[in-house]
Amino acid sequence: MNDELLIGLVSISDRASSGVYQDQGVPALNDWFARALASPWRIERRLIPDEQGVIEATLKELVDQLGCHLVLTTGGTGPAPRDVTPEATLAVADKVMPGFGEQMRSVSLKYVPTAILSRQVAVIRGKALIINLPGQPKAISETLDGVFAAVPYCIDLIGGPYVETIESVVRAFRPKSAVRKK
Repeated sequence: MNDELLIGLVSISDRASSGVYQDQGVPALNDWFARALASPWRIERRLIPDEQGVIEATLKELVDQLGCHLVLTTGGTGPAPRDVTPEATLAVADKVMPGFGEQMRSVSLKYVPTAILSRQVAVIRGKALIINLPGQPKAISETLDGVFAAVPYCIDLIGGPYVETIESVVRAFRPKSAVRKK
């Protein structure tokens, strides 16, 4: 069995995908994982417009065709008419994981009062966890710092590889019965 974590990173932005400005979401995610993961991993990157059909197709491709274990989206989770990332994510879900959205908003509220406007969701599709994150690099890092401790065990439970973290960045939580001996 391959123990490499395959992570799909999807930046959802009309302007960045059309070249108006450079995407900062995927580089911020890549940097966070470079600091946080101790076990083998690699990423698949996508930069797409805020179009529900395109988002759904991209999530399906990353999970169903490429076999990503974890997919993180950035952007498109606010109340604006073009923000359709949560709708697209829910449309491809097998199971909804509401605790992630609740915790992400709770973490973000420590920094900005507008976190209550966020509609971030997390879902399971097949053997993958899909999480919507904010679009700004600082908010991405703050949010991952606040929720990632639960991600490795979730990936265990849905049949993915055993993910180990660098504890000085984020300590993965698992029940004692699920911790592998080194």
